[in-house]
Amino acid sequence: MNIPELMQYAFFRNALMGALLASIACGMIGTYVVSRRLVFISGGITHACFGGLGAGFFFGFPPILSAMVFSVLSAFGIQWLSHKQGVREDSAIAVFWSFGMALGILLTFLTPGYAPNLSEYLFGNILTITRTDLTALLTLSSLLLLFFLLFYHAIVSVSFDSEFARTRRLPTQFIEYVMMFFIAVTIVLSIRLVGIVLLMSLITIPQMTANLFTVNYARMIGLSILFSFAGSISGLFLSYYLNVPSGALIIFVLIIIFFGAKAIKAIVKKNRLAMG
Repeated sequence: MNIPELMQYAFFRNALMGALLASIACGMIGTYVVSRRLVFISGGITHACFGGLGAGFFFGFPPILSAMVFSVLSAFGIQWLSHKQGVREDSAIAVFWSFGMALGILLTFLTPGYAPNLSEYLFGNILTITRTDLTALLTLSSLLLLFFLLFYHAIVSVSFDSEFARTRRLPTQFIEYVMMFFIAVTIVLSIRLVGIVLLMSLITIPQMTANLFTVNYARMIGLSILFSFAGSISGLFLSYYLNVPSGALIIFVLIIIFFGAKAIKAIVKKNRLAMG
């Protein structure tokens, strides 16, 4: 089946639109995460949300909704413990990471029958994205864009030096808590793309690739969105033709793009030195 024939199917068009919207959200959030060095926190929130999924399966709630609530509470909990209670940040992350995973495993095990679609949440399946998921991703991307436009300079300052931002009387704490909220929501709404296991890569690898070409914050966001979308689309089409899981292949393609870009930059730099 060729590409025009695939585009006739609603589920495939939903997957393409989901890839675009998730790339926009992850591009903005991932740039903040990488610049602020919050990759480990993002990993903790990602794995902690499994507790919310388990609660959704066990109590009969929509898993995405319960995972979102659990992720937001985990994000705020990590922020509160590390900033207000004197707990080391890595220790606070470990607490919520392990608690979420343990709770998720227990509740999933105790759920009567078989937990539906569990593998899709763990490993991702972009082809299962629904119109409801697209609406949620569109709302998230719009809110993120609005927030970045309103507080761009404050976000950039907090990203690189929160202490300096605080001395300039910028709303540092407000930015930190709102961005933690957006990180948690972005993680949950992007689960269907690559799953809990690989999701951390979606908000770090495109940003690492973008950082090879620019240190400008706005350009980094733009390039991150571009690389993320390119990797998602390439992984989606390849997974269809190779009949392999889409989530793993999307991350694999993103890694190839990163190393390819790094190799090209090294070759160009070497040629410039040779000519100079």
